[in-house]
Amino acid sequence: MPRFIHVNGPPGIGKSTLAQLYVDRHPGVLNLDIDRLRGLIGGWQERFAETGEIVRPIALGMAGTHLRAGHDVVMPQYLGKLSEITRFEAVALDSSAVFCEVVLMDSKEMSIRRFSCPGQDDPSHWRRFVRDIVERDGGAELLAEMHDRLTEVVRARPNAVVVPSIADDVDRTYQALATVLDEAR
Repeated sequence: MPRFIHVNGPPGIGKSTLAQLYVDRHPGVLNLDIDRLRGLIGGWQERFAETGEIVRPIALGMAGTHLRAGHDVVMPQYLGKLSEITRFEAVALDSSAVFCEVVLMDSKEMSIRRFSCPGQDDPSHWRRFVRDIVERDGGAELLAEMHDRLTEVVRARPNAVVVPSIADDVDRTYQALATVLDEAR
């Protein structure tokens, strides 16, 4: 049975990096990185939030198509609203797939600090662009609110599995993620 694996977590925690590692090691799995899809829509930089609303239905369609073909989907995406999570969960269920929720977490303080770190070079300048948006919309206060919303989501979703994201140790964090996903089979 195919799986829709939602990797949730605060911004900058390592969701996209870990999802790419997972896909690289599991042929046929779709890396449904919504932020990559956003970059395919004209004007996304000037209309960031609006473009997110355009991209989510596209992502839902892609996920359903891939799942119905019998293949897993991994989606690295911060979702701090239950209604958004249940939309993706419904696609999994409608596609006769299992919905797996994994939440990468660190403390609020460390999550904010990690977001602010330069990190690895990104040729698309994505991280710098997102940092500018976060600064414009509230900076550390916005990140703290996002972390709090995610903590509430975890409380409301008893099947979500929290995986500690270890700063500067992608390999150990990936191993913990892979173990959780292997156990969920």
